[in-house]
Amino acid sequence: MKDSPLYLGLLRHTPLGDLWLAVSEKGLVAVEWVDDELAIDAYLTKRLKRTAILDTDKTSVPLRQLTEYLRGRRKAFTFPIDWGLLRPFQREVLQIVYAIPYGETRTYAELARGIGAPGAARAVGSANGANRLAIIIPCHRVIAADGGLGGYGGGLWRKLRLLETEGVLLSPRASST
Repeated sequence: MKDSPLYLGLLRHTPLGDLWLAVSEKGLVAVEWVDDELAIDAYLTKRLKRTAILDTDKTSVPLRQLTEYLRGRRKAFTFPIDWGLLRPFQREVLQIVYAIPYGETRTYAELARGIGAPGAARAVGSANGANRLAIIIPCHRVIAADGGLGGYGGGLWRKLRLLETEGVLLSPRASST
């Protein structure tokens, strides 16, 4: 296991459910919908090979900004992200996703073209699907080429809710998927 721990913060009773945030010394590493501290600790220990401890001081800025976003008072996040825990391809994809402006969407194919790999829409979808920083790296803004929602690890209802919060108007097909 790596030496430095991750610091946990909890945002309770949001419209999307309870959200756990994990922060390293370099920045945010995870936003997860997990039921309790033991579950998030086990998940982070298994996935990131680090222990996690509850620390509301170290997580206060991301918690505050996420709360502001969910209340419609924030459109961009200004705290650091620890990109170093991502594999190179996933980092490249998620940095493009991170740049999608509030209230806009992109397709998996557009993202693939954006990284110079126009035939890699499925690989882009897989990298996007493994995003540990939901909402902050706005994978909810990535939709299918036909206007459908595509997938979302937090559940399509959360993706639809996030898009509605940002004022994204979807086709009737997209909102019924």
